[in-house]
Amino acid sequence: MKIVSKSLFSSLREDLLRNSSNIVLSKYKCSVILITIAFVLFGCTLEEDSVTNLSGATKSCPPVAVSADNSGHACALLSDQTLKCWGSNSVGQLGDGTTSNRTTPVTVSGISNASTISAGGYSHTCALLSDNFINIKCWGSNNNGQLGDGTTTSRTTPVTVSGISNATSVALGGNHTCALLSDSTIKCWGSNGGGQLGDGTTTSRTTPVTVSGISNATSVALGGNHTCALLSDSTIKCWGSNGGGQLGDGTTTSRTTPVTVSGISNATAVTGGSSHTCALLSDNTIKCWGSTPWGGLGDGVNTSSSIPVTVSGISDASAISAGDSYSCALLSNNTIQCWGYNHLGQLGDGTQTHRSTPVNVSGISNASAISAGDSYSCALLSNNTIQCWGGNNSGRLGDGTTTHSSTPVTVQF
Repeated sequence: MKIVSKSLFSSLREDLLRNSSNIVLSKYKCSVILITIAFVLFGCTLEEDSVTNLSGATKSCPPVAVSADNSGHACALLSDQTLKCWGSNSVGQLGDGTTSNRTTPVTVSGISNASTISAGGYSHTCALLSDNFINIKCWGSNNNGQLGDGTTTSRTTPVTVSGISNATSVALGGNHTCALLSDSTIKCWGSNGGGQLGDGTTTSRTTPVTVSGISNATSVALGGNHTCALLSDSTIKCWGSNGGGQLGDGTTTSRTTPVTVSGISNATAVTGGSSHTCALLSDNTIKCWGSTPWGGLGDGVNTSSSIPVTVSGISDASAISAGDSYSCALLSNNTIQCWGYNHLGQLGDGTQTHRSTPVNVSGISNASAISAGDSYSCALLSNNTIQCWGGNNSGRLGDGTTTHSSTPVTVQF
């Protein structure tokens, strides 16, 4: 039963916040006022169609961001700054204090002020918090120090990353983590066998170290064992493992400090896959490079490239996300196209056929964000829902089942 419109909620909330001592009773019914007071206190939008009476009023905190990982779990940031995760939980990567897999979302323990979520890597998760200092908390696998708390002890609930109080974003790779700081530098921690921490060594770190030679970064993206940064001059630098050419410098030589990606001077975003990298350019096209034998570079062939190649047929991209040997792009018309490896339906086109050029994800026309994982993908939609598709081992699609789906299914919050 519809009680009140969202516009009325919004208008009343503004009145309440402007003058809580003078609630204009002549303008609103008392029951509506009380419901909206609950809205202000709860910090969530009360569902129009779910509020039947005051005692039965329920709050809905819709997702505002989604992140899929490379080990089989996904997480969402909700509008009240809490987090929910689902899927594989073998080392506590869901953050609920257990190691039980979940086929529907569960709440991450002890976090009520998150501003971003990153469920990357092979089995860990991190969140940026919005408190007096900008801290990062991480949980899950910690065998290489990727949680950044100075130990190698895995955690089923969040722990604070040591020595960071000015982060603006956090990104996860296979077993390493990096943060962009407010001074445009980058710090990384965790596994470093390929030089992916960028400090000139191959020594793993349990606390953050500064990436060498970068002072003008605007974003950071991590792959399986490599890292890339978008710089303020619209170029990209990468470092770490490079056996498939994923650093984009025309070689297959691994690097312990950043090198410039060849031929890109107008990038607006960068994303890292398991062994490949993609960039969104200012003309809304996409270029990819690295190793993806099933057409994951999107240029119509199945060969690797150590320099960027153009993804075929896309000229209106607004966002890009690289997964494990495949990638997806959000287009300006709010649809999604994906390409590359498709053995479990992670391209979302209703098939399990690998694609060397982009295909449309079935049934999505109102997407606002996209996140590609290892064999599954998730999209945030404009109606405040999340849909996922592909492999569903351990319940990573969040629909209450473990059944694979080559077309999108709705996460059951």
